[in-house]
Amino acid sequence: MENEETILSVKDLVIRYETDDGLVRAVNGVSFDLKRGETLGLVGETGAGKTTTALGLMRLVPDPPGRIVSGQIVLQGRDLAKLSEERMRLVRGNEVSMIFQDPMTSLNPVMKVGDQIGEVVRKHRKVSRLEAEKIAARMLETVGIPRERMNDYPHQFSGGMKQRVVIAIALACRPSLIIADEPTTALDVTIQAQVLELMRDLRDQYRTSMLLITHDLGVVAEICDKVAIMYAGLIMESGSLSDIYRHTAHPYTKGLFGSLPSMNTREKRLHPIHGLMPDPTDLPPGCPFAPRCSRATEKCSQELPVLRELSPGHLVRCIHMDEEA
Repeated sequence: MENEETILSVKDLVIRYETDDGLVRAVNGVSFDLKRGETLGLVGETGAGKTTTALGLMRLVPDPPGRIVSGQIVLQGRDLAKLSEERMRLVRGNEVSMIFQDPMTSLNPVMKVGDQIGEVVRKHRKVSRLEAEKIAARMLETVGIPRERMNDYPHQFSGGMKQRVVIAIALACRPSLIIADEPTTALDVTIQAQVLELMRDLRDQYRTSMLLITHDLGVVAEICDKVAIMYAGLIMESGSLSDIYRHTAHPYTKGLFGSLPSMNTREKRLHPIHGLMPDPTDLPPGCPFAPRCSRATEKCSQELPVLRELSPGHLVRCIHMDEEA
């Protein structure tokens, strides 16, 4: 993967929401790179800022109340943060697509699924309606749905089949980047496995890069090459799958793994992370995880740590890592 080109480079992305309750600091300086054909798993609790980050990359943060305050979103050499809305519309669906977590609300209930796929194709390619229908039929077959079902409506499909249709729409124009926001949350475990296998196969077939947003560490282990652990709008730890799963360093990451049952150890009780995610309108000074961290010292509540490299590509945001290094 070292020699592959970087498709996406996000630098110091900051996103805010101005609400009646105050300024919501949703994303507070997120940075990461993604290479061609690579999958990055963005993991964290509800409220960590994962979905807001994804919406920021797509330039879909609702404005008002939200806005991208600063940062770069460089996709294949172009900073999406600086593009006009008109030009951004040409990027969405063509160069970067998004798979949302609930297929039931992602599809138009009164349009045939074939027409919904064809609509994306005609929007971004200069093809006739007949050619768009042929492409739509091929895409349905690619995701395992017979082309004879092109004229069916979303309500005639199961949840897993709907998610396959959403994936077909996302891949219709062969984008270089797909953002998948909790793509298997609304599905049962058996269908989850099928959808994940499909996404992995299509990623390998088309060499598409993928940003997978999830709170499920099992899903990450199945499909991701790299992992970034997010908390309170910051990346607390990032690295390869091996770095995060076998050489876990940050106390928050350790807490996430400690709260999951393991088949390899006989534990009578799990070890959950005590406390709640901080209010994004009133983030604590210093490290945002300090109020919940068993290793926290007075210095942790005063100083925001920077990301430090423990080993090549393995970054950790923790004062204790600095001291141990």
